[in-house]
Amino acid sequence: FFFFFFFTPFATMSGNAAHGSTGPYARYAAPPAANEGYAQGAGGYGGGAPGYGAGGAAPGYGGQGGYAPPPGAYGQQQYVDPAYQQGPGGDGEADKGKRGKKNIALEALNKNVMIWAGFFTTSLFVYFVLSGGDFSFLMTYGAMSRMFGFGILNIKTFLSKRATGVSIKTLQLYCLVFFFRLTSIIRHEGYLPYDKSGDWLYHVIEILALIFTASACWGCMGPFKQTYQPDQDRFGEMNVPPGYGAVYLAVPILILAILVHPNLNSDFMSDVAWTYAMYLESVALIPQLYMFQKQTSGVVELLTAHFVAALGFGRLLEFAFWVYSYHELATAAGSKLPGYLALFSQFMQLVLMLDFFWYYYMAVKNATPLVLPTQGSGMGIV
Repeated sequence: FFFFFFFTPFATMSGNAAHGSTGPYARYAAPPAANEGYAQGAGGYGGGAPGYGAGGAAPGYGGQGGYAPPPGAYGQQQYVDPAYQQGPGGDGEADKGKRGKKNIALEALNKNVMIWAGFFTTSLFVYFVLSGGDFSFLMTYGAMSRMFGFGILNIKTFLSKRATGVSIKTLQLYCLVFFFRLTSIIRHEGYLPYDKSGDWLYHVIEILALIFTASACWGCMGPFKQTYQPDQDRFGEMNVPPGYGAVYLAVPILILAILVHPNLNSDFMSDVAWTYAMYLESVALIPQLYMFQKQTSGVVELLTAHFVAALGFGRLLEFAFWVYSYHELATAAGSKLPGYLALFSQFMQLVLMLDFFWYYYMAVKNATPLVLPTQGSGMGIV
């Protein structure tokens, strides 16, 4: 069936060209001979007079010469479709340029699909093999997404040998997030997933995420420092030395975690460390989004966009988990305020990323660069 419908048009075209028929491809056939009209023989329609388009004119009324077709009429010159002209600078070269751009866009789209397809395939393996299938696996899944995001960032930084478009402040804050979370979950089990992924897998994922984050931070501050853009990564730099703007997020949230924290570990230091990590993660992406907004062009590198999208996806998974489990985050006195604060902070992070998610979706869908609105457009993310 496929063979018939695919090859029949080409066979028809060859047949029409060979027999001089008037089929749909006849206009691309060889032109008639100079002394040949529609009748393909000596005579025209009547059989006696030269056919239309013949070399001489037929006798007309009064003995005068009949009508002879001008040069370029039917029978005199082969018709060439403008769409098939391949002259210099013509439509042919324009079509080649369009095809080249389409191929590049398709290649970029395939890379996007392959990156996320690999992540989701690994997620399925972890869920069915290394997890007990409990609802709490969403915590492990969210941690995997964060680790995946920082892995992409390392690939972007070390393969391109550039730190453009990356906020060091966000990396510093995430280093604090993973460090304080590990100090809590390694010593106690109160905030671990209930399924078997909480036995060891969750710890390994958080350790790898810390290593990836520290590695990317070192790359941006060390060997690739010349490509870092401090003039755009200026969040919170008011009355503090350059590069220390993150303290406006880290210090107030630490105070909040000390004052309002759950008591699942029944250990002050461990409970505060875990709470601080969760609260701080909700605002750790703000310097990166701020940096996107400060870029004059608004264009975000593709791998950097994947990095931020993976962090946002991980936060979305954890938010879905805590929507059903926030009541467990209670103080020693039984207050559920820590649970409400956890939900509120995560929800606000997702709200801040709504614009980014939309532009990211459109860029991946159309295989085009991700372009965010700049500050001057009045549509800033942060």
